[in-house]
Amino acid sequence: METGVDQEVLGNENLQNLINGFAPDAATCLALSEGVQFLSDFWSRHYLDQYIREGGSKIKFVTGRTGCGKTHFLRVMEGKAREKGYKVVSISAAKTWLHDFSIIYLEVLRQVSIMDVLRSCANSVVRNMGYDPAEIPEGMTFIDYLSQQGMADAIQRRELRVQLKTMFLDNPLLDNNFALSCSLITGGILGHPVLEDANRDLLLGYLHGEPGIKTALLRSLGLSPDKLNKYNARHMLRSLSEVIRLGGSPGLVVTVDQMDVMLNRSGMQELHYSAVRRQDTYESIRLLIDDIDTMHNVMFIFAFDRDLLDTPKVGIMSYSALMMRIQNEILSERFNCFADIANLDDLARQQYDVQTVLKMADKLRNYLEQHQCQGRSVTGEDAEKLIHQAGSGTVGLARLVNRAVIEGIPEEKIEEVNADA
Repeated sequence: METGVDQEVLGNENLQNLINGFAPDAATCLALSEGVQFLSDFWSRHYLDQYIREGGSKIKFVTGRTGCGKTHFLRVMEGKAREKGYKVVSISAAKTWLHDFSIIYLEVLRQVSIMDVLRSCANSVVRNMGYDPAEIPEGMTFIDYLSQQGMADAIQRRELRVQLKTMFLDNPLLDNNFALSCSLITGGILGHPVLEDANRDLLLGYLHGEPGIKTALLRSLGLSPDKLNKYNARHMLRSLSEVIRLGGSPGLVVTVDQMDVMLNRSGMQELHYSAVRRQDTYESIRLLIDDIDTMHNVMFIFAFDRDLLDTPKVGIMSYSALMMRIQNEILSERFNCFADIANLDDLARQQYDVQTVLKMADKLRNYLEQHQCQGRSVTGEDAEKLIHQAGSGTVGLARLVNRAVIEGIPEEKIEEVNADA
């Protein structure tokens, strides 16, 4: 019954977002997606299905005018990644600082849930030893299960330690302290070597960069810890992505939206990026690009309005060290799906015709009707006008189509939806 209530609340939130011109959740974006799959399907095939899954790493940038569908595209990629088993992290620059990479790392760690990842690693160890994790009763450790079967002898215990050593401590992609922490916690999940709850919490506190963790206590567990900072955080993220892979996931996908808030000088927003923090953010991304080849099974997708790219003195153009690394060296009249910067306005000009616009409008109308809202029908003539308007205006085609359909909903119904959500 609780699930039903949650789904109803989620449906109301999605409806409210659509009516107000914002992207709904990933599942709804996948259902409503039209036209943008030219790029999302390409990235899914070439990156999620192949390059990232096989150990590669990539950073992509998505840009365009306001309302061109950047957030929608990120949600589509998140949905596709989840369907393929990836760990997905969604970050908003309006809510999470980007100037210090340690903050990004901690947000990634929080969203993927390191304990869930290490439980998956524990299951991998169980399978490597020839057992089925599904046969272990809930609440029972693996070593207790072996004891129940009369097989928890010294040989099995030694093999368990060897498996943990091979998975974590001998892995060259893992930071030594990160590897030892994960090995001890995973051993505690398996029941051997035994790890007290206090020590487990201590290790988790270290991984999450909690202040006040006593170094002497960590050293007693064999660690030689360094304080988390914006420089070693990238190495910690590399370790985390490898542990995610060890747990059976094909990799990690991180989306970063609303980067254009760095141009907003209003004091009303939750986070205000000063000139120094903005430059530090550009430098942090530059360092990530330089280090990305040392990581494996990771994909970053950053999204921002075109203004962030082009605005003199404050935009990315003003930070040449970053711009030199992301600019498209080969320009073409045809949309290049391999380009590091994907401009969704260019995609719309090349791929969106009248039929595409009509399909977009019909999908949105059908969704609204399922939620007792009657959107306006868009005709072929309307579609042509919207395409023309998008070609010369300041708002993207996706937002224009959304507005055209939403116009059919009575004002009192919109107020009711906003009140319910």
